[in-house]
Amino acid sequence: MTVTRAPLASLPLAAVPDKQAGTYRIRIADLVLPARIGVYERERLAPQRVRINVELAVTEHRGPLGDDIANVVSYEDIANGIRAIIARGHINLVETLASEIAALCLADCRVTRARVRVDKLDVMPDAAAVGVEIERSR
Repeated sequence: MTVTRAPLASLPLAAVPDKQAGTYRIRIADLVLPARIGVYERERLAPQRVRINVELAVTEHRGPLGDDIANVVSYEDIANGIRAIIARGHINLVETLASEIAALCLADCRVTRARVRVDKLDVMPDAAAVGVEIERSR
């Protein structure tokens, strides 16, 4: 008995095995926000500028996108989530802020990897920024 198979390109996306799912990247570059962050008393007195960069690896939607935002990870939702984290109040460490942002991003099951960089912009007069970059994955 001969089995005729359709070429892979003609199969609906749902028929492609999960291990064949592609990925795309979402980036938020240079989001600058006032934040209450730092371990020193002077840093508790007033907000300071932080610059946040996020890069996410996202599993592609299994069907047609349909030009519908529900079928992608929304960078606006991520940015609003970052704003909400900062609005909760004082954070001692940039590492803590970066970890919370990564956890926010990975809460969406389509996100497989999150790279987050948090820079404090006004700490050292002879440096453009000081900060940390972390990477988390599922």
